[in-house]
Amino acid sequence: MANEEDDPIIQEIDVFLARSLLEKLYLFQYPIRPASMTYDDVTHLSAKIKPKQQKVELEMAIDTLNPNYCRSKGEQIALNVDGTCTDETSTYSSKLMDKQTFCSSQAASNVSRYAAAVYKKGELHLTPLHGILQLRPSFTYLDKADAKHREREAANEGGDSSQDEAEDDVKQITVRFSRPETEQARQRRVQSYEFLQKRQAEEHWVHLHYYGLKDSRSEHERQYLFSQGHGLAENTELIKSPSEYLMMLMPPSIEEENDKPMAPSNVLSMAQLRTLPLADQIKILMKNVKVMPFANLMSLLGSGTDPTAVLRCVQQVALLVQGNWVVKSDVLYPKDTSSPHSGVPAEVLCRGRDFVMWKFTQDRWVVRKEVAAVTKLCPEDVKDFLEHMSVARINKGWEFMLPYDGDFVKKHPDIVQRQQMLWMGIQAKLEKVYNLLKEHLTPKKQEAQSGHPLLVSGEQRVNMAKAKVKQNYGQLEKEFQKQKAEMKSNDTSAKTDVPNIRIKEEPVSVEEPMDTSAHEGLNNGLVNGLHAAEGSTDPVNGHLPGGCIDRVAQELKAFVSSTFKKQFVLTLSELKRLFNLHLASLPPGHTLFSGISDKMLQDMVLDTGCKQILVPFPPQTAASPDELKVYALWEAGDTYDQHRQVLLEIFSKNYRVRRNVIQNQLSQECGEDLNKQEVDRVLK
Repeated sequence: MANEEDDPIIQEIDVFLARSLLEKLYLFQYPIRPASMTYDDVTHLSAKIKPKQQKVELEMAIDTLNPNYCRSKGEQIALNVDGTCTDETSTYSSKLMDKQTFCSSQAASNVSRYAAAVYKKGELHLTPLHGILQLRPSFTYLDKADAKHREREAANEGGDSSQDEAEDDVKQITVRFSRPETEQARQRRVQSYEFLQKRQAEEHWVHLHYYGLKDSRSEHERQYLFSQGHGLAENTELIKSPSEYLMMLMPPSIEEENDKPMAPSNVLSMAQLRTLPLADQIKILMKNVKVMPFANLMSLLGSGTDPTAVLRCVQQVALLVQGNWVVKSDVLYPKDTSSPHSGVPAEVLCRGRDFVMWKFTQDRWVVRKEVAAVTKLCPEDVKDFLEHMSVARINKGWEFMLPYDGDFVKKHPDIVQRQQMLWMGIQAKLEKVYNLLKEHLTPKKQEAQSGHPLLVSGEQRVNMAKAKVKQNYGQLEKEFQKQKAEMKSNDTSAKTDVPNIRIKEEPVSVEEPMDTSAHEGLNNGLVNGLHAAEGSTDPVNGHLPGGCIDRVAQELKAFVSSTFKKQFVLTLSELKRLFNLHLASLPPGHTLFSGISDKMLQDMVLDTGCKQILVPFPPQTAASPDELKVYALWEAGDTYDQHRQVLLEIFSKNYRVRRNVIQNQLSQECGEDLNKQEVDRVLK
């Protein structure tokens, strides 16, 4: 109670959940710019998006008149990219780097915990985010400069060769037919990085129209950040207990939990590891380390772990080799997998690795050529087997990486005896599969029974092998022919078909365009969720009742004047949309709800100093009659009135005019030369 008194509640804020922009709201993170170059001053020239990849590309104009802009550098970059000639394909038509492209990348894979909040009049309105994209500068223009440089060099080198020499130079062409692609090769190709890059590049760009911060459409869309009804039933889901409310704001990451494997083979912290069952902990450790003494395993599992339980679990995922535990082959190569080097099935890899492990139970040294000759596997697979449990020694072979653990053998003779019985069964399988000779199975029995096996160098082993070959040359020749015949039969029977792997493709829902028309919302009595007039029975575009004409005219004139001071040029359709949006923001019972007709609105536009511009639109245009009626503010009282009037007269003669024609006409009529920034300001 004392803590609550020291920290009193100052204010309670109502929270509303807005759903109008659900699955349509993105957060763009722009790179940091100097304080003198804010994004309010930056002009967005173009924008495009790839919806499936959620990839956005924006093209922004650079303020070349800013004191921080280096003009010489900009000219040099434009020269390197476009060269001396300028045409329609030029990146910088002004021979100056006056724009920059920004490409997006996903900042977070799961954005279900993020929302955009708007605070207004003591209310907090939340809209969930659909994506967070980070915009970074794109330097593709440098690639274009390099490509043009290589083209010029190739043209210079090939310019000396004549056409006759090219015709005389006849080359023989070899036609080759590619083999049919197997299902396994197709799966590897589909999952490759090049295929994914090509698939992403095939998606077409969708060009967008950018609206600025102060544009009327932006103001209209920002209204959707507010909840559509404070007292409607859809907001009852926020009437929850505090714990349920926090769970809705920050739900658990279900996708990440599903994506995380139960027994990951990648890097795992010890804190996360010890939260798993003991069997999973041992499996993860052995799969990562591959070879480990029992003492090291106990130290990694932490104090208080029962050694008996550890011994029972470790025998399920590892085998005992020279007193140390080596992970089983079927743990590293699960069923239905294959070799990344040769594509050999997992069953064949397990047999080959078991043979290497069995060899290390007989001796501390193994020669890779002997293993490859018996297992008939590719050198890369054999090298992987040996690197799992041994270290290469120059001119000697591969030595088992850990010393013989005599302490474990003395403390646990029952485990050692059980493992010896397992190895006898594995040896019997290997004899049957690889047709091992009896002479290769009997050596070093005394060494295996003794605690420390004898170390034999690789050179001595080679000399011993040569002597045995000379003594038993005839027998070895017969055995070799027998093995060769059996290997052919085994190869034909060992071919297995890889099962078809089907990748589930989720249907991509095509988002419908957002309805920004205000007429339907007005006819329903609700614009963006706000009631226009409660209890009013008069039509919106009906006739004005008597006794309130002057007051309605004043309100209407104030709206028209403020709107045209912001926009300068509007069609009747756009003006009606803004007026309906203005009505939606007014409280119920306002005088403008009494009814405003289209004729009254047009007459008021003309009374406020605006003029109708008769733009000669083409006869085949699909625009509505309201979109063909264009009104413009003739005199705004600023320094650009004369320029604006000249520009409006130009558009009254033609609906499409080139920029250079506009600039020349403005210079002739106004008697002064306007630079690019001033012309842009008048056009905007």
